[in-house]
Amino acid sequence: MDLPFAQMPFGPMIAFAFAMSATPGPNNVMIANAAANHGLRATAPMLAGILAGGPSLFLASGAGLAAPLAASPGLHLALKWIGAAWLLWLAWRIATAPPPPLLAGPAPRPESRPPLGFLGAAAFQWVNPKAWVMVLGALAAFTPVGVDAFGAAAIMAVVFVLVGLPSISFWMLVGLGMRRLLRSARAFRAFNVAMAVLLALSLVPAFWPGLLP
Repeated sequence: MDLPFAQMPFGPMIAFAFAMSATPGPNNVMIANAAANHGLRATAPMLAGILAGGPSLFLASGAGLAAPLAASPGLHLALKWIGAAWLLWLAWRIATAPPPPLLAGPAPRPESRPPLGFLGAAAFQWVNPKAWVMVLGALAAFTPVGVDAFGAAAIMAVVFVLVGLPSISFWMLVGLGMRRLLRSARAFRAFNVAMAVLLALSLVPAFWPGLLP
């Protein structure tokens, strides 16, 4: 097989990666909420986990995982429901989270952590409906005919990390900005409930026919 690098359509691929990484979805909602509630240092492992989990989907799909997944509607549906259950649990954790320690009263609790750390965020990508749409869509659209599929998937993984880092970091900065604006426990609770609702609503395209490929 030919080497894939010279044949890859990098312009359209970068545009697709930006559209999928920068638009609202489970990862961006969670990273913004985590930054607002827990700060930069506590959220950084979660960001790293997202950036590690996405490429692992590309590499596994390039090695042949995508074929049995596409051929088994039952397996695909089970993965979708597992992801939905996990995402709704995360939404509940966000909605019921206490305000940050500095707003908790005269005796603040120890510094808290986001619901997902590095390993949790990386594992979540395997049941994240938007992540699978991104990976399978990219492999179908941008893998040239006759090239090594795994090599093409590895190149896409690198591209999506390079594009995803600034895109997801922007949402983390949005969360940090909200952390400065939300000055009361009531405001933080309202923000967390709103973010939990957005996170739950991000499931709609995965289960509403016609909204996702």
